[in-house]
Amino acid sequence: MNRLPVRLRMTAAFAAAMAAVLAGTALFLYLRLGSHLATALDRELRVRAQDLAAVAADGGALPASRFVERGESYVQVIGLDGRVVDATEPLRARPLLDQAQLARARRRPSYFDIPSVPGLNEPSRLFATSVGRNLLVVGATKQDRAETLAAFRTELLVAGPLALLLASAAGYLLAGLALRPVESMRRRAATISSETPYDRLPVPPTGDELERLGATLNEMLARLEAGLERERGFVADAGHELRTPLAAVRTELELALRHGGSVEELRGAIGRAAQEVERLTRLADDLLLIARSDRGSLPLRVDHVEIDELFASVRRRVEWHAQAEGKRVLARPAGKSVQGDRLRLEQALVNLVDNALRYGGASITLAAAARNGAVELHVEDDGAGFPPGFLEHAFERFSRGDAARGRGGAGLGLAIVKTVAEAHGGSAHAESRERGADVWVAIPADEPNP
Repeated sequence: MNRLPVRLRMTAAFAAAMAAVLAGTALFLYLRLGSHLATALDRELRVRAQDLAAVAADGGALPASRFVERGESYVQVIGLDGRVVDATEPLRARPLLDQAQLARARRRPSYFDIPSVPGLNEPSRLFATSVGRNLLVVGATKQDRAETLAAFRTELLVAGPLALLLASAAGYLLAGLALRPVESMRRRAATISSETPYDRLPVPPTGDELERLGATLNEMLARLEAGLERERGFVADAGHELRTPLAAVRTELELALRHGGSVEELRGAIGRAAQEVERLTRLADDLLLIARSDRGSLPLRVDHVEIDELFASVRRRVEWHAQAEGKRVLARPAGKSVQGDRLRLEQALVNLVDNALRYGGASITLAAAARNGAVELHVEDDGAGFPPGFLEHAFERFSRGDAARGRGGAGLGLAIVKTVAEAHGGSAHAESRERGADVWVAIPADEPNP
């Protein structure tokens, strides 16, 4: 069944349900008709017994015409001694009832079913009642009832399959109408591509599962469109950021080739080119990390990390940069620990310190705090803080404040901080204070911290 089209499966299910309903209805009608015919036969026998009771009660000779009913109805009068007093033409002198049935009929009017009667080899229905000194037995064969039921059964066997066929055809058409919105959505989905990501599926206003399906698919398309636009912007921004250091390296190398007349000039050009290559290397690493995080495959080597040792390692890595900028990096004793990837956490803190060294004041401080079930790793500076309106975009890729656009950054530092924090199940935050800025990552505390 799973290989059949949905429309055929719906039709088959409808046909099976309809067949069950028709079969149940036919059985009910057949049984009800049989019950009605049996009731009508009993009523007819009782009425005939009432009509003949006055005649049979006298016990004398009865006119034959009153009893002779050639066909399927008959009457028999039985005396007290059990002998037949009179009977219709087809019957013989043997009583229709045995001794037990006779005794029962004398006590109260009773109905009996017998397989056959003399001269009429067909099942019969009898009604026996006492009339005076005699017992009146009125009977009729069940042939009429059987023929009526047989004819009705034949009609059901003919009309039932025909009704089922018509109902199945109607179900097939109704299934087609019900699935028409799905086909409409399918045709529209077939036309949507990367060139037309803004297209949406038609949603039928039915208020049912189809409408909810269409709305959900449109929401999915909106997310895919946003992801596609984000990736396009990412590629464009990455290309723009890569072009600047590449152009600088090319310029330095061309100048060295054309105008490098001394060893000092060549060394200076090579040194500046090396700085740009270093910038390219860091940018490529940052882009690779973000791309891997987008695929949900940012690897982490989780281990026990002492915060004080982490701060000391970060200070050693940024020491040369701090000396070049004429600034200092301090660390407050933390006495805390977290479960995380030491290298990734160090990378995030180094990015924060680099930003603070580039845009902050003369002093940068590393600090830790335990709050709301998490350990927060802060990088504070005493600079001018973030530009107005920048905080809400601070952690977006290639996002830079106006003052920073001409100062060499790629705008990926805070984006990588956020990526590392989220990979650890945490979050990244930033705020401007009265003097300086505070940026921190919150890592879930897997064990109590002192």
